[in-house]
Amino acid sequence: MVLPTTMSSPALSALPTYSSTSKSRLQSLYSDIHRQKYSNPSSFHTYVDWWHGTLKDVTSRGWQGSDGSDGTSNKLILGARRALVDKLRYEGVGKPLGLGTTIAEMRRNNDVIPLSQFLTSQQSVYDPGWLPYRLASFVVGKPLWWAMQQLDIVRSEDSYTEAEMWKKIEGDYVMLGLVVQAADTLETMRDGVGLSPADNLYTFEDFRREFGAKILPGVVLSEMDTKVLIKFLERERRVVVQNDDVIKFVTASHDREITAVDRGILQLKTAVRNLREQVDSIQNKIDQTTSNISNALRQQRKSIALAELRFKKHLDDLLSKRLGSLNNLESTLISVETAAGDVEIMKTYESSTATLKAILSHPSLQRNKIEETMDALAASTADAREIDNAIRMGEDMAAADAGIDDTELEAELNALVEEAEKESAAAAEQAVVEKLQGIEVHVPEGAPVQVEAAPRRTAEAA
Repeated sequence: MVLPTTMSSPALSALPTYSSTSKSRLQSLYSDIHRQKYSNPSSFHTYVDWWHGTLKDVTSRGWQGSDGSDGTSNKLILGARRALVDKLRYEGVGKPLGLGTTIAEMRRNNDVIPLSQFLTSQQSVYDPGWLPYRLASFVVGKPLWWAMQQLDIVRSEDSYTEAEMWKKIEGDYVMLGLVVQAADTLETMRDGVGLSPADNLYTFEDFRREFGAKILPGVVLSEMDTKVLIKFLERERRVVVQNDDVIKFVTASHDREITAVDRGILQLKTAVRNLREQVDSIQNKIDQTTSNISNALRQQRKSIALAELRFKKHLDDLLSKRLGSLNNLESTLISVETAAGDVEIMKTYESSTATLKAILSHPSLQRNKIEETMDALAASTADAREIDNAIRMGEDMAAADAGIDDTELEAELNALVEEAEKESAAAAEQAVVEKLQGIEVHVPEGAPVQVEAAPRRTAEAA
């Protein structure tokens, strides 16, 4: 199924928010309800939530147009401009009349964040700010702002018309929900990856080439989308660090620095990738030249075939040299990665040794303390044994004083067992008798009947 690349009524109808909404409800959602924020807050917030979901779907599908710096459409960044109102026109409903107010409310809720603020801020988007500053803003700033409003020095956003609101909020905004979704997808893809140092290092272009087409289904991230995602991974998730054009996935707190070794490994990795691309390109040329030679020979054009053959010979020589260089670089990269891994192993050994020394230096593990503890344990065990023996002797003496004879007890027990066996046998015989009495005897017609036979057999059975 081919996804639409631009907005239209049929394309919008395929969005989940539209397909589950009736036309009468759409007409209400496309109306201007900014005055309902206080008069009907429940309806107002439902309105904002619906448009939030719609704008997320529109943005992630790349339907905004070629608004990216590289000529592609942004997939994580909403371009909040008046042209968006026209793009969201829906047949039979019209244009959304309260979109500016909706985007302003989304910004107030931190659902969208101005792009420049997102890229330059050192503070996490989840950090509410310094507590004393927030308290001062609430205690001092709110009353002061209210007083200025009463004097008509400033105006509240709630009093703006839709046109005035657009002038205030127009710009590019990061869709935080989409960025979170993209980050989750990337971390899932990276799960279990990064066994070697080279796997954790990327240039910006390598990062975009590796992940740009895999983050959101059916679309490719723009250059600005990639910058936003990397910033979020670095500042909010703390899984990457970036320095100039070097991006590094970190696996531990001590890795949060890009070293000269990291840069060297990345240069080798980039050189290997470039050489592989060259080898593939040369091989494609050789294949094309071989095809040209075959075509020339079929057409009896020997001079052209000879020229193509000479060119192929040069390509074969070049391919051999590039393969040799590629082999050397790959071997060097493996050696460097091995050495870097050895450094990490030695750091682990050093840390483990320090931990073991710290444990062994505990006073409880000193030789004198150990001997003292073991001696005390042996003494306690001996005391416990003496106490147990004394208790056993006391029990035997108490039994003797009570005049209890074990032989008499055993004889009494045997008598009880014999009596129980007799009762069990008698019960079994009684059950047999009752069963025989319940059997009906059928005598054929005309046969002589012996009346006394049944009682006699019963008596014999008894």
